[in-house]
This record gives sequence, C-alpha cells and structure tokens, in this order.
Amino acid sequence: MRSESEILNQILDFANSEDSVRAVMLNGSRINVNAPKDIMQDYDVVFFIKNIEELSYKLNQDWIHRFGELVILQQNNFQDGSYIFLMQFQDGIRIDLRFSDINNIEEVTSEDTLSKILLDKDNIAPGLSLPNDSCHYVNMPTQKEFEKVLNESWWIQTYIAKGIWRDELPLAKYMFDVILIDCIRKLLSWHIGIRYQWKINVGKCGKWFKRLLSEEIYREFISLYPGIEYEEMWQSLFAAGGFIRKVGSELANDLRYSYPVNDDNNVTEYIKRIKALPANAEDFNIL
Repeated sequence: MRSESEILNQILDFANSEDSVRAVMLNGSRINVNAPKDIMQDYDVVFFIKNIEELSYKLNQDWIHRFGELVILQQNNFQDGSYIFLMQFQDGIRIDLRFSDINNIEEVTSEDTLSKILLDKDNIAPGLSLPNDSCHYVNMPTQKEFEKVLNESWWIQTYIAKGIWRDELPLAKYMFDVILIDCIRKLLSWHIGIRYQWKINVGKCGKWFKRLLSEEIYREFISLYPGIEYEEMWQSLFAAGGFIRKVGSELANDLRYSYPVNDDNNVTEYIKRIKALPANAEDFNIL
C-alpha cells in the first residue's frame, strides 16, 4: 500500500505537470487531528483549474491511471460547474478529486475549515487558519428544531407499527433503520454536543459515537437495530420509544425546552393497540 507521502507526491507531481491546474487543496480527515488514523482514510483533494468549461479531464479520463489501478470510479457534477472523481484503487487507496474553477478559490476554501493549500502556482489562494473541524461541530438545536425531531421520532413509529401489522417488511425496515434511527442519531448528537459545550464533531452519521458516548448509552443505542423477525421488531420499537423518552427528556431539561409528553403517551398506547390487532382485523376498535 502506498504511503501518504507517496500519494501526496503523486498528486503534486501531476498538478505541477498540468498547466491548467493552478492550485491544490487537501481537506477532510487526513488533516483532522481529532480523526482516528487508519488505512481506510480517503484523500479529499481539490484541483483549482483555469478554463474549467473545457471539461478536458472529464472527456479524456486516461489521466486517472497515473494514480493507480481502479476498483471502481464514480464521477459527479456540481451546479457551479465543478466536478469530482471518486476513485477507489486496488491497493486500498481512495482519492476523491474535485476540479473547481480557479476563480472560485476563495469561496471553495471557505467551505471547510479542514482545508490546507498544498500548491499555489500564482500565489492567489487566501490565507487559511490551521486546519480544524469547527465547521463540523454539532450545533445546539433551536426549540423548533428540537420539537421537530421529537415529533418525527414519535410520528414515524405509527408507520413502523402499521408496516409490521401489514407484513410489509421493506417499508417497516426502512422507516425504522433509516428514518427513526436518524432521529435518534440527532438526539444523541445533541446529547454529546451539550457535554462538550457544542465544540465537538461526532463524525458522519455519528460514526464516532462509540468513543464519545458512555458505554451504557452506546450499547443501548446499537441494541435498538432490529433484525427481520417481527416480534424482535416490536421489541425494538418499544425499546426505541423508551430510549427516546430517556434521552429526549434529559435534553429537554438541559436545554430548557419542552418534551412532548402527550405525543409519547399517545403513540406508545396507539402502537400497543396495533400490535394486539389480529392479522385479519376489519375494525381498529375491535379490542
């Protein structure tokens, strides 16, 4: 596997050999002192080029092979005319290489505080502070944001319960594993944020929860993910309600917001009624 210095040298050698590339920026976890270091870290790179409208790097992609043998490639476009190549190489190296207009260098460099200029042929890049992850810190929710997440976390449980009762596993799993869990992740992000005075980055999708939460809370959180057996899903759904109640109530107290007790009580009782319905029920009030 190529070393970091080898990869950066390859990137800079390529940039120096291309007249259209005027500056190079590295951003992301590679320059985040708070991010765990391992062999899976990506290289997030921006090439600032002139005449971006010519699309030469998009039309002729032979240049990619100078960086290694590909496993798979994905190319995406942005509204501002810039574009990116997501490149996974056979030796485990991944490079996400974005091509951006040199005229947009000030705007692009301000997008992420985890940024470092590696090359500036024309000395036009703005001065950047030392790379830090402050733009990725958890933000304290407004009361409206807090109420919205709590409302969604209880509302979506009615969908999950209905999906289980109808034997619509794909729907029920999506609503649980994606929508409900996302609400819980937001609550846990705020739970962590308040304990770090809102100066903490929990990572994409809460990937650093394990080292930022207490062992008890983390284990309780990951135990909520259900399998595909409906009885297990029911148990996980009621456990999720209890978890939301515990974390949400504590947050509401710390933030001096209101916890939706009525939504909690009403939905909990409602989904209990759905669970008790016979599969062939023709009247919801049969109980």
